[in-house]
Amino acid sequence: MLDIKLIRERPEFVRERLASRGAGDEARVDEVLKLDEDRRRLLGEVEALKAQRNRVSKEIGALMGQKKLAEAEARKQETRALGDRIAALDRQAGEVDEARRQLMLRMPNLPHESVPRGRSAEDNPVVRVHGEKRPFDFKPRSHVELCEKLGLVDFERATKLSGSGFVLYTGWGARLERALIQFMLDLHTREHGYTEASPPFLVGPQCLEGVGQFPKFADQYYAVQEGLDPATLGRLYLIPTAETPVANIHREEILAEAQLPLNYCAYTPCFRGEAGAAGVGTRGLIRVHQFDKVELIKIVRPEDGYAEHEKMLAHAERVLQLLGLHYRVVLLCTGDLGFASARTYDIEVWAPGQGSYLEVSSVSNCEDFQSRRMNLRYKSASGDNRHPHVLNGSGTALARCFVALVETLQQADGSVIIPPALQPYLQVERISP
Repeated sequence: MLDIKLIRERPEFVRERLASRGAGDEARVDEVLKLDEDRRRLLGEVEALKAQRNRVSKEIGALMGQKKLAEAEARKQETRALGDRIAALDRQAGEVDEARRQLMLRMPNLPHESVPRGRSAEDNPVVRVHGEKRPFDFKPRSHVELCEKLGLVDFERATKLSGSGFVLYTGWGARLERALIQFMLDLHTREHGYTEASPPFLVGPQCLEGVGQFPKFADQYYAVQEGLDPATLGRLYLIPTAETPVANIHREEILAEAQLPLNYCAYTPCFRGEAGAAGVGTRGLIRVHQFDKVELIKIVRPEDGYAEHEKMLAHAERVLQLLGLHYRVVLLCTGDLGFASARTYDIEVWAPGQGSYLEVSSVSNCEDFQSRRMNLRYKSASGDNRHPHVLNGSGTALARCFVALVETLQQADGSVIIPPALQPYLQVERISP
């Protein structure tokens, strides 16, 4: 959520930054300011009436002392009328305040000044490229063909179990998926200094609101109903990413500055309805309703936010470097930036069987946008309560990493070489037909 003080004091700046996203959200600034003005006017009227009621109450005491009972009773009637008016204005102020809050919940974060202007992913500049595309002396197979020939994934039976967009890993495929998860968790906890968390896979809507996924994207997630009771539908949701529970761990808390930075990593499955998304339902692992991911979360002082952003990016890149995969890093332009993010890097890994790059990690600094929504603060050395920066990054998403791995390391005989970093987990050097 944006800072209302910033909107009041620098409305043109806020409009300009929102306009750079190209989604028309700048038009909401005037609506917010109007509601904010109405709220402050109503609260001012309430305070004036309360002061008037206090004065009348004192007069009643004096009149009672002077035995002027009729006058005192008349003044009591006045205080009751004032009380009714105050209650009515309080309700009205509360309604206006909620309307302002709901409007602000739908306004995206402001892009950082370093974010390039652009309209879509085509305008995202490449920051750097790691390694080179592997040359093949045979036509590389797609991961679908490799997974079927090696018995790594059973796409048909997954559809029988859950419908389209779900995956059934089997045999070495299940072991490879588990090895990737364990490898990533070990790397981030042992070498990068993250504290591992294992959060619930179901969360309340307040957590989705806290990270900016609700209310704007409520149509993309799976609501849960308890048994046959429809009244429980929507009390809990399957998490779309570990960011949802982990970033909310300290919601509604005031931390000590000495506790920062907080660095968490977590493995969870991720559930995405992907409403209206192209590609769901096609065979393969590129776009599915459930996938595994190791997520990184940082809660840091604002002055450290962008240095920590670069560190997190390096930690996510290290995963692909150790797996021997070719990738590139792009900086998202204003038009491609996520709702809650102020600046985002995407890491795109090369998948030769697809003949394209696949996004396997988004690393974002959301600044204080999320901490305001979840009322997370820390007490600074000067004694002020401040909102920290909250960062998130995939370290990395498994399904597409799995795709890139088997397609990159496939051999002419249909086998797949296991990179040295994963061999201790799998105890084999290759998976063969």
